[in-house]
Amino acid sequence: MGKNFGGLLTLGPAHNDHWIALRTAVGIFVPLFALLAIDRLDLMVFVIFGAFTGVYGRVPGYANRLVAQSKAGGLFLAVILAAALASHYLVNHEDPAASAWMIVGLTTVVSGICSVLTGFLQLRPGGSLFHIFAFAAIASMPHQPLLAESMAAALGAVLFAIVLGFSGTLFAKGTSWGPYVAPAPLSRPVRLAIWNEALLYLLAAGLAGSIANLLAPALSTGHSYWAMVAAVVPLVGHTTRHRVRRGVHRILGTLTGLVLMAAIIAFAPPVWVLLAMIGLLQFAAEMFIARNYFLAQIFVTPLALVGVSFGTGLNNVLLYDRMLETIIGALVGMLVVLLGSLYGAWFRRRLLPEIG
Repeated sequence: MGKNFGGLLTLGPAHNDHWIALRTAVGIFVPLFALLAIDRLDLMVFVIFGAFTGVYGRVPGYANRLVAQSKAGGLFLAVILAAALASHYLVNHEDPAASAWMIVGLTTVVSGICSVLTGFLQLRPGGSLFHIFAFAAIASMPHQPLLAESMAAALGAVLFAIVLGFSGTLFAKGTSWGPYVAPAPLSRPVRLAIWNEALLYLLAAGLAGSIANLLAPALSTGHSYWAMVAAVVPLVGHTTRHRVRRGVHRILGTLTGLVLMAAIIAFAPPVWVLLAMIGLLQFAAEMFIARNYFLAQIFVTPLALVGVSFGTGLNNVLLYDRMLETIIGALVGMLVVLLGSLYGAWFRRRLLPEIG
């Protein structure tokens, strides 16, 4: 466990992180201020999740980036639409307990499906963390805007993120799209690994959401899906040790980030400052997310809390919920990683030789 703490302040190699950080920051900053200008901040959550398309822009070559972000944007739009429909037609707001369990169940399904889709679409970052977050946050909204307006806002943010992805061809002299290089076909072991990973996503998300829901009355918490998001964080990584380390860093980074969030709540900045801070926090998160997960979480924590709780008000209850749900989810995720490692060893030893 000591090795999981050793890399807290160690930065990995930089790969022009400032460019994607700038693109993702602008990609969320401009649409949010557009909503402020037309007095439609009720659409803020849809814009934020549509803008997540920018996160999938760590792809060299403008043609390749356009294809990757188009795939990611299309998947986000499908998830946002499903979440909005779930909130409108499936979730019973008159029975909060039933609604909470329905959201856990539906989000678990989304975690598995999107894990498979990101795997076969060869999107990076892989997994379904962003999709779990988007679906559960939108499905949990007590009051939904008109569906057409919500989807228009999300589509606008997706398209803007995609345009930003190839904006270098417009401003950098002498640049070109470059040839599109199709991803290599997935081998049979990789396809099997994708399905196995999806099972882990189903298990981690479903188990964490269920535990958080069961403990909610005793702990007085109300954001069980935060545990589901935290639970899938450790599922990303090349080794079991790296995955467990991500879970530890998620907890420690969140606890540190809550101090920053407490300062934001205490100062109670005006709306336009909060929106500007979302852009700045997005920039900082992308600067560190590929180099040091602990440091990135310091900025991701207030970014997520401000983004999804803006309409319901920022208060100290959010800090309590985020802390407990993250600890529950990350611990569940690390347990699933260890179980998955044992299963993987058995699978390779017993089954792969038999199927050739």
